[in-house]
Amino acid sequence: MDPQIKKTVLRQFTYGLYVVTARSGAEAGLMTANWIAQASFEPPLLTLAAEAGSHTRGLIEASGSFAINVLGAEQRELAGQLGRTFAKHPAKTEAAAWRPGPETGSPLLESALGWVECRVVNSLTAGDHVVYLAEVVEAGAQREGRPLTLAEAGFRYAG
Repeated sequence: MDPQIKKTVLRQFTYGLYVVTARSGAEAGLMTANWIAQASFEPPLLTLAAEAGSHTRGLIEASGSFAINVLGAEQRELAGQLGRTFAKHPAKTEAAAWRPGPETGSPLLESALGWVECRVVNSLTAGDHVVYLAEVVEAGAQREGRPLTLAEAGFRYAG
């Protein structure tokens, strides 16, 4: 397989850009993610692939839950800030105002278009990521807008 062709084709897949959040005790994590998809209508299930070594993924493991915040098309800068590694940028959780979710306590961004809170029902190690299957337990719409996409932001996360 030609690695450059593989990378080119994988970068043609369309994705949104979201902020995945989790909280365990007083510790909160916020990270930009794009490998998210619906998996079932009933019950409402989503999949999330999170980098195995990420700080927020550790909080997902500890709490058994997370939230997905939908970014607006104008929030590219915030997506970039929250996409930085926690190890190098531990204050990144202060980049956006948030409140704890009503069901899981996961951070809900005040500026997001909307959000869903999820409880993990299963997980699977998948190479350098962990794939979570999670049930949507609460949802909220906060404002109108067009969702931010990976292609629109000019970010690259495939390969």
